[in-house]
Amino acid sequence: MAKPIKETPVLTGKDASRFEAASQKVVPASKAERRRARQAYDFFAKIAKFDM
Repeated sequence: MAKPIKETPVLTGKDASRFEAASQKVVPASKAERRRARQAYDFFAKIAKFDM
């Protein structure tokens, strides 16, 4: 039987401030990064064999 999943702790203090600041400074992925990610996805999708 699976173990129960613990609750996620709440961020407080400096950790919460740092998390909030980082979430406001999101930088979009470059076209080159997106292209590499798409190539990796296509490669693994091609070789994946799932029995359903």
